[in-house]
Amino acid sequence: MASKPKMIRQVVLWLTIPGLAAAQTNQTSPNSGSVPSGTASSEVLQLTLRESITRAFRYNLAQIESGESARIARGERLRALSRLLPQVNVGASENVAQISSATLGIQIPQVPSVIGPFSYSTAQASGSQTLFSFESIQHFRAARTAEQAAQFTYNDTLDVITLIVSNAYLEVIQTGSRVTAAEAQVQNALALYNQSVDQFQAGTSPKLDVTRSSVQLHTEQYNLSAARNSLAIAKLNFSRAIGLPLGQMFDLVDQLPYAEIHPQTVEDALSSAYKSRSDFRAALSSVESAQQQLSATRGERYPVLAVAGDYGAQGPEFGRLHGAFTFQAGVSVPIFTGGRIKGDVTQAKAVLRQREAEAENLRGQIDYDVRTAFLNLQAAQEQVAVARQNVDLASENLARSRERFAAGVTDSVEVVQAEQALASANDQYISALYAHNRSKLQLARALGVARTNYSQYLAVQ
Repeated sequence: MASKPKMIRQVVLWLTIPGLAAAQTNQTSPNSGSVPSGTASSEVLQLTLRESITRAFRYNLAQIESGESARIARGERLRALSRLLPQVNVGASENVAQISSATLGIQIPQVPSVIGPFSYSTAQASGSQTLFSFESIQHFRAARTAEQAAQFTYNDTLDVITLIVSNAYLEVIQTGSRVTAAEAQVQNALALYNQSVDQFQAGTSPKLDVTRSSVQLHTEQYNLSAARNSLAIAKLNFSRAIGLPLGQMFDLVDQLPYAEIHPQTVEDALSSAYKSRSDFRAALSSVESAQQQLSATRGERYPVLAVAGDYGAQGPEFGRLHGAFTFQAGVSVPIFTGGRIKGDVTQAKAVLRQREAEAENLRGQIDYDVRTAFLNLQAAQEQVAVARQNVDLASENLARSRERFAAGVTDSVEVVQAEQALASANDQYISALYAHNRSKLQLARALGVARTNYSQYLAVQ
């Protein structure tokens, strides 16, 4: 057994390694899972965002599960409908029997103690029809509304998948940009190191500058290795979300550059979201279904009117048959059920209150989602502008520091600090671009149009 300090170190490590906790979560999330399809090819796939989302709509695990749930709801509706429709059966049989008259209580000398064996043939059609059952009618209406809710839930799942795949696509772009920036930083550090060595050999710079630039070079190489690892993990997460063949190599085509959008006002956005969000429409349908289910449960106290009958032909053989029929019509009225109906009503009321609370909670969540998306979008636009200026200033500062170092006016400390400032500025700019695109996606999701309008929000073909 691991000691307590070792277990604590393992937990801290799990929480502090970038992307590790998210990767562990993704393994258990249906939205981030998929059913891998096909066999990996040696060709490197070139994937656009549209192709990636289309593929996820086929192989993502959440889509598959939600689609099957909608089919289950459709099956429940058909079962509820069958209780309102006629039930008809036909059949034919050949019968052979032998009976003991004594077991029937017949003790007449003229009647043999064993009758048979004898045979007879039967051809028969039977049917039944519930003429009126308020309970069955309401059960059907509840099942029909539940099917609508399941379809809305499926549409909402497609919206969520669009958001997740787009975010994964952006994550690959972001980590790829960090790799490119890290490679540039390695080249900058290498140039500084070579310059320090040349100046040291020429006697114009101390050994300390060489050591300092060497440390900086190794630091940037370490950062490059970490960035490449993050890119590989981001690609794995993306591959899992869209169901690529295991081990399939791919590259992304769309780079999704910065593009501003001008959304509607918050009030108009909220009004649109309440009409468009499939999850909210599913919640309202679930409330309606629960109301109809409660009505059906109360309908258990009402009379049920039904008819049934059969018509057939019987005879010693199929060539000599005679008609035979029965017909029944009746009313069933529950008088005493031992509290069963009361228990069913109590349970149905509780379910209705749950659905109503869930719908109101979702109404509040939509308000939160829309307002948060607007705040994030505004902040991201400001951050992109500031980060772009920081990159320009940091690049200019690095160029001047290099000139001063080459002229012997300053030492390598200033250049190293300028390189670090540029690296930080690049990192902020990459993060700002990612946050801006992600905030646009979150706004589309908050409005319930992620699946249909993602290309407009991200400015892709």
